[in-house]
Amino acid sequence: MNYGIMNMASIPNIHRYSFVVAMGYLTLCHISRIYIFHYGILTTDFSGGLCCPLMIITQKITTLACQLHDGIGRQAEELTAEQNRLAVKTRPSLLEYLSYLLNFMSIIAGPCSNYKDYIAFIEGRHVHMKLLEVNWKQKGYDRLPDPSPTGAVMYKLCITLISLVLFLTLTKNFPMAYIIDNEFLEKTPFLTRLGYLYVVTQSAKPKYYFAWTLADAVNNAAGYGFSGVDERGAFRWDLLSNLNIWNIETATSFKMYIENWNIQTAAWLKRVCYDRAPWYPTALTFVLSALWHGIYPGYYFTFLTGILITLAARAIRNNCRHYFLSSAPLKMAYDVATWVVTQLAVCYTVAPFVMLAVEPTIKFYKSMYFHMHILSILVLLLLPIRPQTHSVRKPQNQANQNSVKSKDK
Repeated sequence: MNYGIMNMASIPNIHRYSFVVAMGYLTLCHISRIYIFHYGILTTDFSGGLCCPLMIITQKITTLACQLHDGIGRQAEELTAEQNRLAVKTRPSLLEYLSYLLNFMSIIAGPCSNYKDYIAFIEGRHVHMKLLEVNWKQKGYDRLPDPSPTGAVMYKLCITLISLVLFLTLTKNFPMAYIIDNEFLEKTPFLTRLGYLYVVTQSAKPKYYFAWTLADAVNNAAGYGFSGVDERGAFRWDLLSNLNIWNIETATSFKMYIENWNIQTAAWLKRVCYDRAPWYPTALTFVLSALWHGIYPGYYFTFLTGILITLAARAIRNNCRHYFLSSAPLKMAYDVATWVVTQLAVCYTVAPFVMLAVEPTIKFYKSMYFHMHILSILVLLLLPIRPQTHSVRKPQNQANQNSVKSKDK
């Protein structure tokens, strides 16, 4: 159906029609999975069903539709630098379309890649194009090097092994459900509950680290995922990486945490929603993320809370951070404090995502005295907020980074 839309719909609306059909069908599948096939069973394990592949396919359908709209339906001057680079100028054939959506490397766990990158990989131009961006003669090479993904694949397989061991040893020993156990709540002081919340959230991460890193390794083993050369001259195979574990665990802001968690989904949300939303891009992006994940109430508690905390964190950073940059000790104190607050804020935000249902979520919030909600609202009421300027269209000669920064202020 979406291929038909891509070939027959009007170019100005091709991305809208594709988005509505793809997201509508995915939502119907989420509803049928929960209320027909698994009624009353709360689970986020999609590995045995069709939801996870459909979620990835939905990302690819909407990504391609938006990039085709950019390539055919808009002038180059209307596009950001990134949109212009990824714009698709011709409609794909049925074989190219199905290959992009259903290739074995990403059909189960993703990640979603850009259509032009995928076609360059299929045609054998993927690595060569990235190598041509570097002046190799200045580096002492008389011809282009031949980067091998073996080192990157072995490293990522080691990460998956460690993640698997941590999942098998930690996750079942520290269940999220214990955080709302009546006996635990009665006997445990608030600060101890906060500490345990951090522990159980950490123990829930390894399964995501395992799945996303393994998916990245699979693509790299096939020769896909080369992103160029870093400042030290080392070959990078992180074009399709879905997370940066170090940046996640050391994040000193809510924004930094989000940008390094499920990276390709965040990039998809930015390209199909944040960059194109005519108003309230942050709120609409969080709502779309919740809808894409499914219809469990816990998802909406998580992402709606995420809107509030993101806005509050942005206000604190804009109003306070510059006071702590005058000396190294002050900067260190600020970083430590913001690391602690960020990690606890993330734990508070994502707990409903794991609990899924309304009753345990409300019980959890009550046990935490709704403290993050209250603090975020107070911050937004007391601190001056810079007006959020948002422009859907930015000329190409303006840096794309300025577009994102202007919306994040």
